Amino acid sequence: MDIYRKLQEHLDKLPGGFPATESGVELRILKKLFSPEQAELALHTQLMPEPAAAIAQRAGLDEAEASARLHEMARQGLLFSVEMKGRPPLYMAAQYVVGIWEYQLNRLDEEFVRDMQAYMPNLFDMEVWKKAPQLRVIPIGASVAAGNAVMAYEQAEEMIRSQKKIALAPCICRREHKLVGHHCDKPEEVCLSFGTGAYYYIQNGLGREITQDEALEVLKIADKAGLVLQPGAAQKSDNICCCCGDCCGVLLAMKRHPKPREIAASSFEVAYDAEACVMCGLCEDRCQMDVFSPGDDAMILNMDRCIGCGLCVTTCPSEALKLVRRPDDIITPLPANIVETSINMLKARGLM
Repeated sequence: MDIYRKLQEHLDKLPGGFPATESGVELRILKKLFSPEQAELALHTQLMPEPAAAIAQRAGLDEAEASARLHEMARQGLLFSVEMKGRPPLYMAAQYVVGIWEYQLNRLDEEFVRDMQAYMPNLFDMEVWKKAPQLRVIPIGASVAAGNAVMAYEQAEEMIRSQKKIALAPCICRREHKLVGHHCDKPEEVCLSFGTGAYYYIQNGLGREITQDEALEVLKIADKAGLVLQPGAAQKSDNICCCCGDCCGVLLAMKRHPKPREIAASSFEVAYDAEACVMCGLCEDRCQMDVFSPGDDAMILNMDRCIGCGLCVTTCPSEALKLVRRPDDIITPLPANIVETSINMLKARGLM
């Protein structure tokens, strides 16, 4: 079997998947990213960090040679590495999305982007996402009405204040669209990584280290620009993506769905006071999911489309909008960590 087909099948067994297509576009992507030697070595990586010696043994390579190749692959965003001062580096497989694709910030070109855009619809099975999402939506700013319970992991500010290592990186989606002439006017450098993810972004030239205060300022920029906050779908998340409905692959997939509310992993939804509404239309402009449309005397809300991001609330001049907690029976239970999230994704795809 061709080495790139073997790699495709290897990646497809990881939680995020990497399905084959009739067009073979997935193989073009892999051939662009991996040399044959790198593809062969990637087959021997697993979803757990381990030293180069363990991977070298499985691959039948000299440890020094394997170590050099793994280091190069980490720098090219083809796998994930944990590199701490005074300790030997550890390497592990990276799924394609969220993972390898996001690590290609510095390797994009028009041909790669067009192949990726052709392939993207194959990556997002919304029925699988509904059962086990990779990302979730959390409220922006002070958009949740008083009296509603809000967990610490549902508050972007609290997530940031608990972090010691934070990296700020450009949005891969906005950079991708800019390369093919479909650039929106939203800010690009707004994606946050934490902990080992932050170390990886900084070490590999994908992002820069920032302080907690600078990260909190990014949230204000995101609110002003009308960006949806999407952390990883776990109580302990290592990132917050600041996303727009024009470029983000996840939001675009949700937007195409007739009922995004069923897909989004969110604990909140908008509540509307028609009597207080002044019909300014700001909510319609800010909403990424087309929830709002003007009626004769009030706005009409399609609640099947609300993902609970809060963008409509923070700029409402008459305070006619607020976020309230969804009923408990429709809130997606949130895994404690990324390991549980990965297990849920594998189960949803029938691989466990």
